[in-house]
Formats: sequence, C-alpha cells, structure tokens
Amino acid sequence: MAEQYDLVVLGGGTGGYVAAIRAAQLGLKTAVVEREKVGGTCLHRGCIPTKALLHTAEVLNTFRHAADLGIAAGDPVLDYPRAMARKDRVVNQLWRGVQYLLRKNGVTVVAGTGRLRPGGVEVAGPDGTRSLDARDVLVATGSAPRALPGLPFDGERVLSSDDVLERPVIPRRLVIVGGGAIGVEFASMYADFGTEVTLLEMMPHILPQDDAEVAAELTRILSRRGVMIHAGATVDVAGITVSDTGVRVPVRLASQDTATFEGDALLVAVGREPLTADIGLESVGVTVNRGFIEVDALYRTKAPHVWAIGDCIGGLLLAHVAAHEGIIAVEAIAGQKPEPLDPRRVPRVTYCRPEVASVGLTAEEAEAAGRRVKVGKFPFQANGRSLILGEAEGFVKLVADADTDDLLGAHIIGPHASDLVNEMALARFLEATPWEVGTSVHAHPTVSEVLHEAAFVVEGHPIHI
Repeated sequence: MAEQYDLVVLGGGTGGYVAAIRAAQLGLKTAVVEREKVGGTCLHRGCIPTKALLHTAEVLNTFRHAADLGIAAGDPVLDYPRAMARKDRVVNQLWRGVQYLLRKNGVTVVAGTGRLRPGGVEVAGPDGTRSLDARDVLVATGSAPRALPGLPFDGERVLSSDDVLERPVIPRRLVIVGGGAIGVEFASMYADFGTEVTLLEMMPHILPQDDAEVAAELTRILSRRGVMIHAGATVDVAGITVSDTGVRVPVRLASQDTATFEGDALLVAVGREPLTADIGLESVGVTVNRGFIEVDALYRTKAPHVWAIGDCIGGLLLAHVAAHEGIIAVEAIAGQKPEPLDPRRVPRVTYCRPEVASVGLTAEEAEAAGRRVKVGKFPFQANGRSLILGEAEGFVKLVADADTDDLLGAHIIGPHASDLVNEMALARFLEATPWEVGTSVHAHPTVSEVLHEAAFVVEGHPIHI
C-alpha cells in the first residue's frame, strides 16, 4: 500500500532538505527521497569540502608570511592527509546536523532512487520498492560535473571537481580547463599547495560572468603567484592524450598560436549538467529544455502539482539559490504568496585568494540595458584594517544609475569579499542608493569601510583617496 504525504521532495540536497523543513513548518506531511546522503553536492562534494581545503591553503599562506607579522614560525609543511581528514570531519558534522534538523521537523527520509509517476513517486531502495503518494511533488535532483565531449572522467588523470576532493595526493602539475568559479578556486588552492597550475579559459577573461576589471585584477594576482593563465584559449579536445604518466592538452591560444600543456592530471571545470534523465518526468508531463526543467516564477512545472527547484532548473547553479527557491516553492504549495526571487539580488562568490564577490549588474550590463551609470572604486590598499591583516590587494566597485541614483551592482575583489557582498545584497533588496550606503556608519577600523568609501566615490566626494 502506498504511503500518503502532502509533499514528496525528490532529492535531499541543499534545496531539497531546506524545502522539506520549511514545508514541515507549514504543516505539510513531508518526505524526502535521497539516493545518497542528505546534504547533496554542496555538503559532500562541493561548497563545504572545497572551502575547507581552501581555508587550509589560506592558513598555509599566512604561515609563509608570518615573519611579516613579527612571528618566527619557520617553514610550514602541508600535511595533506590531515587536511583531508579535517575536511571530512567538517562535512560529517554538518551532515549529522542536517539529519537532526530533518528529524526535529518530522520529515521522513526515504533512502533510494526515486522516479515520478502520476500522483506520487516510486522509490527503489536497499529494502525494495516503496510507493509514495503525494498531493504535490517537488523535484530537486541537482546537477553533476559536465565532461568534455568524448573524454569521460576516469578519476585518475581526467578529473571532475568531485574527483579532486577525494584524490589523496597533490598533483605536481595540473591543467585546468574552465576559468569559472570552480576552476579558479582550485587553481588558487593548488597554487598555494605548490602545484604548477595552467588555467585555460575559452572566453576573453577568467570569471566570464564577473566584472572585466575584477577578472583582470585576479588574473594579475594569480599570475604573480605562479598560475599560468590563458584566456581566449580553445582546447583541442580530440587531441588530448592521456597516459599512465599524465595528460597532454593541445590548445589554440588567443594569439592563434598553438601550444601543448602537460600535467599529471587534467581538471575539467566547464560547468554542470542537470540530473533529470530517467526520473519519470515524461510520465507526468514535465517539460525540459536541454535537460533543464521548465518552471514559472514560483517553480511550478507544466504538470499539475509538480514543482522543481535548484540546479535541475538552470539559472544560477548555487546552493543558496536552491535553498531560497525551495522556500518560495513550498510556501506557494502551502497557499501563501511568497515574493519571487530576483536573480539580480543574488550574491555570487568565488572563494579564491583573494575572494571575488558580486551582486547585481556590471556597468557594461547596465549600459547595455539603456541606463546611464556612475561608478565608484575604492582600493583595499587605502583601508586600514586590510593593511593590518596584510591582505590589501583588490578593490570595491559600485555601479549606480546616474538618473535615479539606485544602486545597480557591487563587485568586490579582496579580503572578506564573501562577507562584504551580503551588505550590498541587502542594499539592493532595500533599493538603497550609494548615499544611503555611504551615510550608514561603519565601524573603524573594519574591512567593511571600503563599501561606504566606494559609495562616497560614486557621490563625487571621496574621503580617503
């Protein structure tokens, strides 16, 4: 006999488990179907383990420059197995926390692979098949690393971001294809670990979705740290050779010259693809486009009572986006009237060294949309706290509408950018102006002062530059 639920969530990643908890809070009898571990990619193979290792790299760099702070610490030695073990401890602690939260809120977790059917979900699990009837179904199956055509991941020489996090040794030489957030983060991390890194990006600059000035600054900084960066580079995928000793990657450079780069391994970071195949979407009438599920502003699909959120619907493939989408969807399911998510208010972060973060429009995007803009930049070199920390590279760039004075975007490269951008996201949400950001008092000395200083530049009366 089928089990009865108000809502069944297919996928227990960040979007899925957050949606399930919110649904339970709203009084819906809820189940989550998960074939691996609740927490999904972000917790087990993405955000958390990657940032744990990036923090190890950051601390290693700090120790290397300890003498600048008056500390005689000697030459630091990286114990990579211990760093990996710490990464696993952090992940497991958070995983136990997610399990506890689901239990606390009365959400049923069903282990197995789910497949949609009219009126519910069939789950093939370790103890056989379970049939779940539901008034509504929320698909949150996520995404997986995208491979290069004809070059599957082998976990040894041709690596995905998943593979890298489980690889027990640090490569001496690493070629990375893809200069987006994932590629840049691993380039930064492995450079700090002593790896010779070559980073290849087909677009005119790395971090192609970010501000061009920010990307140029990061290119300069990473290049000075030894990362060999080639933007505007086209990889000859068919010509890549893989052997027992490494990989050879032929490339046409932006100059139209050709070159071949060699490494112990190749990390492919060219994006992610939705996990929507063979989950029964066609059986209930859900429409997909290039594998991504089509939804409306409240995440309803074309099929009645079937909703979808997260990476499987495309857009910004970010854990915090999936979580917010999940909350919006279940509040709509429960009959509330949630505010739709505006992607222009979503902060985006790359956790390299230094960090890069942004929210809203670049100046070029705003001008392309027909707006007149005014821009204010402020360097971290002029910020006292940044100098105290010894992390004064980079700048803040604010973009405002010259006619309405609305803050349109913020672009940050520098220390604590991942924290600073949240103030700018709130400012965008509240439709603040640069005057309001600058007039809001910021404690001194703090890194956050760069924000109100940049706002003063927009207003035409800079104080500290």
